[in-house]
Amino acid sequence: MKVRFACCLAVVFFVFGNPLGAQDTNKTSDAEKSIQSAIDSFVASFNRGDSAALANHWNSEGELTTVANETVQGQAAIEASFKEFFTTNQGVRIEVLEPSIRLLSPNVAIEEGAARTIRPDQEPVETAYTAIHVKQGDTWKLDSLHETDVIKTSSNYEQLKELEWLIGSWVDQDEEATIETTCQWTKNQNFISRTFKVATSDGEELEGTQVIGWDPSRNTIRSWMFDSAGAFGVGIWTRNGNQWTVRVLQTLRDGETASAINVVTYVDENSFKFKSTNREIDGELLPNVPETVIHRK
Repeated sequence: MKVRFACCLAVVFFVFGNPLGAQDTNKTSDAEKSIQSAIDSFVASFNRGDSAALANHWNSEGELTTVANETVQGQAAIEASFKEFFTTNQGVRIEVLEPSIRLLSPNVAIEEGAARTIRPDQEPVETAYTAIHVKQGDTWKLDSLHETDVIKTSSNYEQLKELEWLIGSWVDQDEEATIETTCQWTKNQNFISRTFKVATSDGEELEGTQVIGWDPSRNTIRSWMFDSAGAFGVGIWTRNGNQWTVRVLQTLRDGETASAINVVTYVDENSFKFKSTNREIDGELLPNVPETVIHRK
């Protein structure tokens, strides 16, 4: 039987910590050391393509279920499957990715985690797994391993990564005011959250939040802003090289409307330029904000 391996197999003996509570801590420590030794052996065996050594990490009736939902049972069958796999996957390697373990008894452990498979000239592939370990004599053997594909969370990162340089803290300061800004990714990198605080020399303060995201209905980057003065607004972003033009429309607390064209120009990873033109409140023109350089804090 041809078996598809996503190759999280090196993780099957890895242990961090021990939730056994009142059990003897020295016995637990010995178990961890033994399983860690098996992990090191497994990784080394896999990365040199030794199918016999790999199969020996299972007990005689050990079972492997791959991401293709194919099951292989017994050391002999597992060895044959690995041998076939290595024949068509020259140079493949694996890495262990932060596994976790629960010792169910002194002789049984359950492990969950993920692993990365690395092939020459290909993007790495990650898989999730659940493994059951049993102790036989002085050694830990794999009783079962079930691999699954890692569920990818949808994200608009690809559409927003052109603004990734904004991530971090920034400051703009002169004799009249200090403006501090912090940008960070939200979960799953679907939005960039920007918080800002303005403090003027005469004691006035303004705070606010801006969220920058991708609008698939308009195929463009948009932003939404809310400040402590009661104003809120939206912006439409367009890019030309290292410069972004943001057309802003706001509603002020008293119901008046305001608009502007803001221009953000990337300089380097530690600085960018900002200016605001065509500024209006209810049709009345306001002075432009001259270009200034903003520095990373």
